[in-house]
Amino acid sequence: MIIEIPGYQTLDLEYLVLDYNGTIAIDGKMPDTVKQRLRTLAEHLKIYILTADTHGTAKENCQGLPVQIQTFPGSNAMAEKMNIVGKLSPHRCAAVGNGRNDTLMLQACGLAIAVMEREGMYGKLAADADICVHSMEDALDLLCCPKRVIATLRG
Repeated sequence: MIIEIPGYQTLDLEYLVLDYNGTIAIDGKMPDTVKQRLRTLAEHLKIYILTADTHGTAKENCQGLPVQIQTFPGSNAMAEKMNIVGKLSPHRCAAVGNGRNDTLMLQACGLAIAVMEREGMYGKLAADADICVHSMEDALDLLCCPKRVIATLRG
């Protein structure tokens, strides 16, 4: 997915990297509205869901979706997420997160989106994001409708 942003940069995105809880799921449950958007985006991007899986529901909720899910212990989530992103070519990644453990991931990626959903957002994450949105659907819609990214980031 190529997004040419006048007066800023051209993004050549291959991957979408998503935090799970608080970002695309609330209280461990992923809404159908998010699942549909992930199916649409999978036609253009390879999707990775990276999670410490606080509620233990991520694999079940992602079953049948065109995504790769990576779970790991919560005590080292920030480093684990960054390690995975580092293997994917960070400048070709769009990342979406809401928590403190998403900080390094958002700093490294070509497009960083912070979400402030019902579970809240780590306040300092906004400084690491290119775009901040108030819902998981809005975050995914930025990539479904890339002119929104252009309108927000152009020079």
